[in-house]
Amino acid sequence: MLSIARIKAQSFPSNRLATALSKFACGSRALSSDSATFDLTGSFETHNLDTAPNNEITMTKDELLSHFRLMYTMRRMEITCDNEYKARNIRGFCHLYDGQEAVATGINAAFSPEDSWITSYRCHCIALARGGNVAAILAELFGNAGGMTKGKGGSMHFYSKENNFFGGQGIVGAQVPVGTGLAFANKYNAKPGEKMNVAIACYGDGAANQGQIWESANMASLWKLPMIFCIENNRYGMGTSIDRHSSHSDYYKMGNHIPGLRIDGMNVLAVKEGMRFVKDYCGSGNGPMYVEMMTYRYHGHSMSDPGTTYRNREEIAFTRSTRDPLEFVKKTLIDAGFVEAEDIKAMEKEIRKEVQNEVQKAKEFPPVELNQLFDNVYAAEINGYKQEYPEHIRMPDFAKSFWRS
Repeated sequence: MLSIARIKAQSFPSNRLATALSKFACGSRALSSDSATFDLTGSFETHNLDTAPNNEITMTKDELLSHFRLMYTMRRMEITCDNEYKARNIRGFCHLYDGQEAVATGINAAFSPEDSWITSYRCHCIALARGGNVAAILAELFGNAGGMTKGKGGSMHFYSKENNFFGGQGIVGAQVPVGTGLAFANKYNAKPGEKMNVAIACYGDGAANQGQIWESANMASLWKLPMIFCIENNRYGMGTSIDRHSSHSDYYKMGNHIPGLRIDGMNVLAVKEGMRFVKDYCGSGNGPMYVEMMTYRYHGHSMSDPGTTYRNREEIAFTRSTRDPLEFVKKTLIDAGFVEAEDIKAMEKEIRKEVQNEVQKAKEFPPVELNQLFDNVYAAEINGYKQEYPEHIRMPDFAKSFWRS
């Protein structure tokens, strides 16, 4: 029996801050030099379910390394975004995902490319997981033509239809009704006798009490849609703790009769196994499910929020030292005998260099040309992508307004 340190999934009592988080030992069984089975006991809590995810998961060395590579790339990319924003190369809204990498990575590992995914404006890393690359993501943030949405969407509006990633929504909670529509489409298009592709809408604890979410849940339940309502509970919404902004903070129980699952969102293995279970349940025609990911953001809500007025630096440092999702994967890799610490350091160095090179590529793309700003806004014909323009489009500088000749 190999002993590895892992982080216990916490229930996070709703009436106080979860500051009593700690590590505890669990086991891994080595099946071969390239695979091992890991204990997930304590990682899940269920609501209205007769079954639950497995309490162990078998991973190969390559799988775990690929998860770490993606998560570390996410971390370095978001740190780069922080630096570029402070250098004023990125303007406007910017919401960073560092600390929550295990959620996006675990969901992506459990899903198939055909499953539909929509999320909030904290979307850079999900765009990366769902087929994007660092250069295209940073170019989008810079407003350059090589961006994922051609430099016209910015931080909150990434999109990749070919990878079934539908954004990036700038309005709090607005992605959930759209996600329910994606679930309806997946059910409508499913072949008889086969499992349905699922749809997931990720949103934060700050959006969890919105009326449009209740309406969407009601519709999804009535029609038994393969819909996953995924709350990324990072505990503070836009800057208010959950015990101050929600009378019911067991978000996985919010669907009432709709089943729910709470997952340790700092443990990528737990997220992967939990979402495998959820995908199988919803895709089998059982209807929707509420999923609550217990996670934490290191940055403030956005780059304009220092993140230390409603929580203290000690809490952030404590979470980094006891629950960091990347440190968990690194220790898991080492304690399972898959790699040595030096191997991980070499990989981190390689990824840092890759991200730096991608940032340089992003900066080399040209800015969006003014005559392209209104492309794909007014359609004369949908199928042929023919466009038309109104007689006049007023610009902030009236002298630069568009007049159709």
